[in-house]
Amino acid sequence: MQIWETSQGVRSAARHQQHLLCGNSPALDAKAVAAAAAAAEQVGISSSSSDCPRRRQDCMPRAAASGFNHCVAESGGHSSLRCGGHSLKSLVLGGRRKRENKASTYGINYMLSSCNGNHYSGTPWKTMKYTSGVRGLHEEIMDFYNFMSPRPEEEAMRKEVVKRIESVIKELWPSADVQIFGSFSTGLYLPTSDIDLVVFGKWKNPPLQLLEQALRRRNVAEPYSIKVLDKATVPIIKLTDQETEVKVDISFNVETGVKAAQFIKEFIKGYPVLPYLILVLKQFLLQRDLNEVFTGGISSYSLILMAISFLQLHPRIDARASSVDLGVLLIEFFELYGRHFNYLKTGIRIRSGGAYVAKDEIMKNMTNGYRPSMLCIEDPLVPGNDVGRSSYGAMQVKQVFDYAYIVLSHAVTPLARSYPNRESESTLGRIIKVTQEVIDYREWIRKKWGSFSANLMEIIWVGGVRIDRITRCEREQCCGKCLTEKKFLK
Repeated sequence: MQIWETSQGVRSAARHQQHLLCGNSPALDAKAVAAAAAAAEQVGISSSSSDCPRRRQDCMPRAAASGFNHCVAESGGHSSLRCGGHSLKSLVLGGRRKRENKASTYGINYMLSSCNGNHYSGTPWKTMKYTSGVRGLHEEIMDFYNFMSPRPEEEAMRKEVVKRIESVIKELWPSADVQIFGSFSTGLYLPTSDIDLVVFGKWKNPPLQLLEQALRRRNVAEPYSIKVLDKATVPIIKLTDQETEVKVDISFNVETGVKAAQFIKEFIKGYPVLPYLILVLKQFLLQRDLNEVFTGGISSYSLILMAISFLQLHPRIDARASSVDLGVLLIEFFELYGRHFNYLKTGIRIRSGGAYVAKDEIMKNMTNGYRPSMLCIEDPLVPGNDVGRSSYGAMQVKQVFDYAYIVLSHAVTPLARSYPNRESESTLGRIIKVTQEVIDYREWIRKKWGSFSANLMEIIWVGGVRIDRITRCEREQCCGKCLTEKKFLK
């Protein structure tokens, strides 16, 4: 069973030039371009080949162009992206649906074709010229991680949200125990990530409706944002906090979430590169609205288990080594799950050192007559449970992983150095953008929850260890050169 067949192309990129050249070169691989175009179409990207020879940028489509224009209009402490008098929401979505995902780059090309103004690269983490090739990608991933890692004021804001919801729960059930799990617990959260809470108490059935009514009475959530998903595999309440716009998921008496958070923390200690990969991959899926099972993507837990399996079973690189190249790992992750992993016949096993297992074998241990899903991941904490069972959009995720592999493997080839705009290009920015809306949201959080001392403090997570650093630079986008390590906090 061919499960892993990673090419050597990352280290000898010239071999793959047949599908990496731009324009009307005879060496251009039509199938590769067609595959990229199909993937791009799926994520709302223009793949017109006519732009490529003219601008001589990437011949592969991107998640967003490398310089989209914006005009910022202040409104109630928030800044919103505007173009020609129209908000991004109305321009891209025609005002028909609320732009709930601030990180979404959906429709960005339509905005590009309609706007004129100052350039915004969408890559605020890039403040220096990187080394060429895959080593430069490694350096850029490090900068992206440091830029997007949680800040003290963001942590303070989230704690306030938890405290507000906990007060409503304690008012109903004084003896209830509220615990945090998920990304807020592990530290692997993005600025717009949700908060996962679980309430432990003595109930025969989860009191979803009772808590929903209490939250409505207290005006904790935004109007119409509360949803009770009582038919889901794990019944939850979904809401958006009224004051902070943070999304919150609340479940009842589900111990696996808390255990899973502790399980992930242990792997972060063993694999220091894991947080770097996860933050990049989460942003990659988030901006394409593929970060939730509820919206047709995959869950963060599934993504983390896929990354752990990738590191466990890597045939050439010691993923525990401090010298590992993050650029190589990221491209090979996309290659594995975008091209070579056999989703039809193979399942992922994490326990006992990790393994690829035939789905027929996994099905023998599954309970309640379930069959392995397309993305089959054996739950390391609950035998017989398939973590990817509800991920009905797994093939769409596979398609965008394949797209990312094509784009990044092209970007690190020596051929890419010849492009006129290579100096200003961001390699990671070819697949990932941070929207102006997210930048504005973080600035709003900083102003509201950051004291003077907090403004000079930055939290960086390295290998599961929190490093508090003091900076002398008060600019929003610090170059990173003036950071000095203060202390380690376990």
